[in-house]
Amino acid sequence: MVLQTSVVSSNCTLEHYSCKLLYSHSHVIVTNPLLYISSDMVSSQLQLHRYHTGRESRVVTALTLLKRHLFNYQGYVQAALVLGGVDVTGPHLHTIYPHGSTDTLPFATMGSGSLAAMAVFESKYREGLTRDEGINLVTEAICSGIFNDLGSGSNVDICVITKGGKEYLRNHLQPNPRTYVSSKGYSFPKKTEVLMTKITPLKEKVEIIEGGDAMEE
Repeated sequence: MVLQTSVVSSNCTLEHYSCKLLYSHSHVIVTNPLLYISSDMVSSQLQLHRYHTGRESRVVTALTLLKRHLFNYQGYVQAALVLGGVDVTGPHLHTIYPHGSTDTLPFATMGSGSLAAMAVFESKYREGLTRDEGINLVTEAICSGIFNDLGSGSNVDICVITKGGKEYLRNHLQPNPRTYVSSKGYSFPKKTEVLMTKITPLKEKVEIIEGGDAMEE
């Protein structure tokens, strides 16, 4: 569950479905319901596009829809996305910044822990990785972000997208499990109560003076 200014679940997912072989991963500066609305909007537009053309959506179509939407708001929709998918032209990986600019890269990271994750990719990525090698590399990169950044969560989710379908590995690894829970529970103080209410009518404070000089035209 996600509210406008707080995350009430520390194990919420940030992967957003666009179509059968197309997913985006999000990083938000403040957890923003507009991000989820934007993802649902793009997903519905891609579905309408498939109905109209009778063909599967291409990754570049979703990329164009997302970056145009973000560019229109000039960064006020604080969403940074990593978009990945497979279409008839092959696999694709893109990054989309909050202002609408994009990159196309063999590996990509976004968010506050992206520098630590990028260090792992730059040192260990190579062409021709197997599925298991790719999962292990991504897991290590995410763990690097978790351990070196306080805003990168505490669990690893992996989404493997191939031409035959997708496989979502939810809670693939939990490197920072919660080890202590108070047996007494937690209580929070009540909000500030209203002690006194005073209403001052403004009409009694207004004095109307008739006459005076006329305004010049």
